[in-house]
Amino acid sequence: MTTAGAGQSGDVPATPRARILLDAAETITEWSPEAERLLGHRSQEMVGRPLSSLLVRADPAEGAGLPHAPPHCGGCRVRLRDRTGHPVEVEWWMCPHPAVEGPATWAVFLTPTRDTYPCEFDRAILDALLTESPVGLHVLDTDLRLMRFNVASPGMRGVPAEGVVGRPAREIAPTVVTDTAERLMREVLSTGEPVIDFVQPGYPPADPHDEHMFSLSAFRLCNPAGEPLGVATLAIDITERHRYRTRLELLNDASMRIGTTLGLARTAEELAETAVGRVADAISVDVLDSVYRGEAPEPGPVPPEMTFRRTAFRTTGAAGLQPAYAIDEKASYRFPTPLTQCLADLRPRLIRKVEDGAWLAHDQLRADRIHAGRVHSMMVVPLAARGVVLGVATFYRSVTSAPFDDGDLTIAGELAAYTALGLDNARRYTREHTAALVLQNSLLPGRLPAQNAVEAAFSYLPGHAGGPWYDVIPLSGARTALVVGDVAGHGMRAVAGMGRLRAAIHSLAALDLAPDEVLAHLGDLVLELAAEGHPATANDPLEVQPTTATCAYAVYDPVTRRLVVARAGHPAPLLALPDGHVAPADAPSGPPLGSDGPSFETWETELPEGSLIALYTEGLVGGAPEDSANVARLRRVLAQQHTSVREACDAVIYGQLSGRTEDNVVLLLARTRVLHDDQVASWTFPSDPAIVATARTLAERQLASWGLSDLVFTTEMIVSELVTNAIRYAPGTIQVRLIRDRSLICEVTDCNSAAPHVRHPRTTDEGGRGLLLVAQLTDRWGTRRTRRGKTIWTEQALPPPAAGTPPAAPDTGQAS
Repeated sequence: MTTAGAGQSGDVPATPRARILLDAAETITEWSPEAERLLGHRSQEMVGRPLSSLLVRADPAEGAGLPHAPPHCGGCRVRLRDRTGHPVEVEWWMCPHPAVEGPATWAVFLTPTRDTYPCEFDRAILDALLTESPVGLHVLDTDLRLMRFNVASPGMRGVPAEGVVGRPAREIAPTVVTDTAERLMREVLSTGEPVIDFVQPGYPPADPHDEHMFSLSAFRLCNPAGEPLGVATLAIDITERHRYRTRLELLNDASMRIGTTLGLARTAEELAETAVGRVADAISVDVLDSVYRGEAPEPGPVPPEMTFRRTAFRTTGAAGLQPAYAIDEKASYRFPTPLTQCLADLRPRLIRKVEDGAWLAHDQLRADRIHAGRVHSMMVVPLAARGVVLGVATFYRSVTSAPFDDGDLTIAGELAAYTALGLDNARRYTREHTAALVLQNSLLPGRLPAQNAVEAAFSYLPGHAGGPWYDVIPLSGARTALVVGDVAGHGMRAVAGMGRLRAAIHSLAALDLAPDEVLAHLGDLVLELAAEGHPATANDPLEVQPTTATCAYAVYDPVTRRLVVARAGHPAPLLALPDGHVAPADAPSGPPLGSDGPSFETWETELPEGSLIALYTEGLVGGAPEDSANVARLRRVLAQQHTSVREACDAVIYGQLSGRTEDNVVLLLARTRVLHDDQVASWTFPSDPAIVATARTLAERQLASWGLSDLVFTTEMIVSELVTNAIRYAPGTIQVRLIRDRSLICEVTDCNSAAPHVRHPRTTDEGGRGLLLVAQLTDRWGTRRTRRGKTIWTEQALPPPAAGTPPAAPDTGQAS
């Protein structure tokens, strides 16, 4: 129904009008949903009541009648009480409402004035505070029983109201509502003075297993007469902020307390005093015995048989952990355990659940102490400074229910860094008159190169000085070569032979030779090395046996997902597929390098993304054959699902080695990745000069779709020169491929196997500048042979990401 008065004001409210029907006695017969939203009263509460009961009168002597008006009259303003008792000012329209039967009734239309929406506003506030706010709101009565609470607050999220409303707050959250907190709330009730920002730790009902830190504020609730009805509390979860502040205070304290003296034992004790009770329930600190004598340990991994001296041990009063070794007692670590793995790759270990560790069976003494002390979480952190390992610190939790997390591991690493620096200063002071030792450069890679084809990690456990090696070598076309080998024998001759073979295999890999060709050239080199090692006379007492070596060489292509393997007397790599199936790479076993035998052959397969490639030396399986129980156990470990390749390395060592072995052990694991279609573009053209322009155009469009417009000019030049050369010198079709990897790769493949070379033309020459121009425009370029001819490839550095674009995650090699 439309009233004429609405148009007179010229300001029709946008909100829907609430309709109320009255009988002749002005009793409500119908209460619309809009009326309920406006005033909050429900229909079942209002039907049968007089509408005049809702009127708010400025003059008590004013009559009880309604403000009647002529039919279709303009509106007037009145004030009505909402459900909470607050007045709501509305525009009032009243007109007769015809009835089918019976006497006529009245229709009343209500519209809130433009500047007042108190009922909806108040209800929205209450809904937000009790259902949406991240701040915990709890309303308690005078007996501190919970009457209302915010169901969206972190501490009460998911807690059913029927189980807690009406119960004392102390019963609902006894660790949060402590004696002190309860006393403060009663003081608020009695005095009316609010409490602001009272910090209280506890375990909330929504997360009873983890301790949280809350900032509590409380204020009294009163009725209009000023009588207390209860107390309202606001709880803000400040756990993260508190942890961050606590860690800053801890690190600041550590920087001032650790390393105050030049004593080894005192420095270790300072670490224990700083960490126990704040980071851990107990801590043990072991220092290399050679450090006590002032000797500088060799850089790099520390073998488990090295002797340590227990330097410090400390626990809280409640912790029941007993030390496995007394102070100043010397010992070596059992193998393999987190302690030996930590010293093998110089990386800390976080053991969230100690009871899940298979390594406990390898160190029974520590296992007995850990079980007796109810230790449930550990951290093992190396104490390393200036490139050398001085000792190891082990953190334990038994009383604190929460396990260690990554944040705790970071703090432990910072504390270990302070301690290691103090220990090294003490060691240097002991040998102040001794010159620093020259550090021996390692012949093995300490870090794997960056590449995107695989996620790789390795585990190297040196035994006797010998000749095992491992490599991950980036190749052209985004491919990667995986190499594990072992030179026979021990001592410096084997080590020197290993170094020469490593250098040679890098040079051969740079030529993009097939795996079988690489092994063939390596075999020739080993024969030459053996000939060089023969003494001048036949009866020389220094005569030694000829050098031999084994090697497995694999190349993985992330574009085609193809793996090509060749091996020379080496154990076959194992392939663990994502579905859990594990099988050896069925590559024929050629003769060891340096011995006579048939030529090497390659084996090729396609791998699904996420497959695990395992290359290893015989020391990992005790020299057992490929069908032995040791290899079967290795397959079972590889078939398990591991979060990272490094964890897989550790799992293999834990499950494969029951004690320290005299053999050198190398394990190289690589989890395959795939360059998907949006990273690769490929076109095939006939050998026709007209396709040069088409190739340039397609390359330009592809670079634009990749956001690499900065490389369009140089790439067009490269594509033009390489395609033109292919048309000029090679018959058949030509393939052009662009790959967006760590760099922009451009490949042109033709049917001519002859490798091109850079010419240096004279100024009067009309040609010969194509490859010279390509070499100047690219970072790297080269040629590799294919089954149908050759591929010329180039690499260009990608432009830096635009401002605000997060950098790509680095692909760093992982050691284990």
